[in-house]
Amino acid sequence: MSKKRVFDIIQIGNKEDIPSRIFDIFISAVVIINILVMFLETFPELSPILFFLKATEYVTIIIFCIEYLLRIWTSDLLYPRKSKMRSALKFIFSVEGIIDLLTILPFFFLDGFVVFRMLRIVRIFHLFRINSQYDSFNLIKEVLIEKRKQLFSSLFLIIILMLAASLAMYGAEHDAQPESFRDAFSGIWWSVSTVLTVGYGDIYPITVVGKIIAIMIAFLGVCVVAVPTGIISAGFVEKYSKNEYSDTRFHDIKEVGEILCDKTSGLVGLHIDEINAKYGVKVYMMIRGELTIIPNEHIVTAENDILIVNTEKLIKAKEKKGGKNKR
Repeated sequence: MSKKRVFDIIQIGNKEDIPSRIFDIFISAVVIINILVMFLETFPELSPILFFLKATEYVTIIIFCIEYLLRIWTSDLLYPRKSKMRSALKFIFSVEGIIDLLTILPFFFLDGFVVFRMLRIVRIFHLFRINSQYDSFNLIKEVLIEKRKQLFSSLFLIIILMLAASLAMYGAEHDAQPESFRDAFSGIWWSVSTVLTVGYGDIYPITVVGKIIAIMIAFLGVCVVAVPTGIISAGFVEKYSKNEYSDTRFHDIKEVGEILCDKTSGLVGLHIDEINAKYGVKVYMMIRGELTIIPNEHIVTAENDILIVNTEKLIKAKEKKGGKNKR
């Protein structure tokens, strides 16, 4: 088997290639078996089959080593612009290469760091593809990147609330519980567990004022923690809406223009189908503030809306009209 064929097979995500798909499923099964064996080895009740578990672990590690070496061997095809040595080093020090190495080395050298083998589960994530351009985990990454400013702002509010809660609880509970609330920073653990609605109960207020503050902080915590959840949810809805209307549905667009709906345009308050019929355009998208809307016949335009339209018909109509005038 040629190096190119090996490279094609071991690259995750190629659904069209049956051997590559089988390899992906096989490696995923080995990953799960390896992690499962690692957990089962911790149960003393399973000591009678410990030899079998160890043998299984050895086999899975050998498979990981073979795969790792094959990826180094074919790395020059992954980075064709680099030499063989540089491409091998680039793969070894890449995120995927480091994860592969950390899942193998603990078995041989670092018994105390055997938990690194858990990182192998990351490889499974590459298999869950929605289609060739979008997959669920890339979607999560894109949403987090696009909403990072809003998420950082909400995180800042949570930190401020936790610090304020710690100071308030210190002032209310220090005299009654000097050991639990020795200083303002000692209340951070309580504020984190309360604001994030965990509430372990190892530190709690006993004074009336402290209990009132705790009730207020608990309610504020629910509201504040819900903010980033709403931001992420809105991001997912927006992404899925855009993906649903992919570029393949607009393959007929040749001339694209923007129309601003202001008071002088005469477009404010009209239905989309009215605009299409009256002005000889096709409205494909509407931008309203920060929202991107896929229009339908029920949507009515508002002031300052921006319409993304196909102006090909309009241009042809003008050309036709101009030709008639010349005659």
